[in-house]
Amino acid sequence: MAHHASRDYTKLAKTGFFLGVALFALGGLGEIVGSAAFGGLPGWEQTLLFDMEVLGIALGLFSPFLFGVVAPLVE
Repeated sequence: MAHHASRDYTKLAKTGFFLGVALFALGGLGEIVGSAAFGGLPGWEQTLLFDMEVLGIALGLFSPFLFGVVAPLVE
């Protein structure tokens, strides 16, 4: 008889969502503050901050869907 560990999908969904929001906010604020403070950022920093924003949006949208809808149905 298999024993399955119960996972707290609600906590995982909330944590993923807030991590996505934090990534998005840090990426956006980094671009705004960095450009205002230094007059311009190097290309690699702009790419890094943009990627943080995109990853934050993706994580914020897909984490609740994955852990709130799909994972409980599959288990």
